[in-house]
Amino acid sequence: MICLMLAGWQGVQAQELTAKEIIRKADDKSRGLSSNGSITMTVIRPDWTRTITMKTWSKTKEYSLVLITAPAKDKGQVFLKIKTEMWNWVPSIDKTIKIPPSMMLQSWMGSDFTNDDLVKQSSIVVDYNHKLLGKEKVRDIECYKIEMIPLPDAAVVWGKVIMWITVNGFDQWMAEYYDEDNKLVNVSNAFEVKKMGDREIPTRIEMVPLNKKGQKTIMHIDQMNFNTHIDESFFSQQNMKKIR
Repeated sequence: MICLMLAGWQGVQAQELTAKEIIRKADDKSRGLSSNGSITMTVIRPDWTRTITMKTWSKTKEYSLVLITAPAKDKGQVFLKIKTEMWNWVPSIDKTIKIPPSMMLQSWMGSDFTNDDLVKQSSIVVDYNHKLLGKEKVRDIECYKIEMIPLPDAAVVWGKVIMWITVNGFDQWMAEYYDEDNKLVNVSNAFEVKKMGDREIPTRIEMVPLNKKGQKTIMHIDQMNFNTHIDESFFSQQNMKKIR
């Protein structure tokens, strides 16, 4: 009887996911092998609000392209990531600007998201050590709580990230972002799980900087398709000037 109970316990243990496996599942779900869609971003400040709309394309973890469609003064700007390099095409000055790694922590288009958040140059799977801290409820939903510490040679912008991944669904439900001094800087929360393409994902992500009262940015996924065919040649500096 004891042997049978032990065997059953070992079977349960064998099925337990590691922290890295949980993060990989969440990352794969949010990215797919490829994706394309449209997003509305609302930047909220104490005295004003600004809305940016965009179209996005991605393929694996290596390629990303974002086209700004509004407001008028920014319309036509394109952001391109190929592997670890990133560029910005600015039609008003007819110039392509290379964005250096040192700028990845900078605000994207005046929002509370960084350049790195936009194009996901760093990887939550390969650039961090992962530790499962247990399970915890966030807004009444059971989540895995995972601590992520960057690898010594990883080109990442945060000193530490704590992420809550839903047990049922593997959605990135909440995250805390810490600087190199272990000070909590930003908190993100996800809401409004909806069917997008072949999966259900959170469609509203709010990023709140803790040291800036009355300030936050809301990213709303209006439409998204996953695992569609996109040639790698689509992600080129030449195409940045042609895409509409």
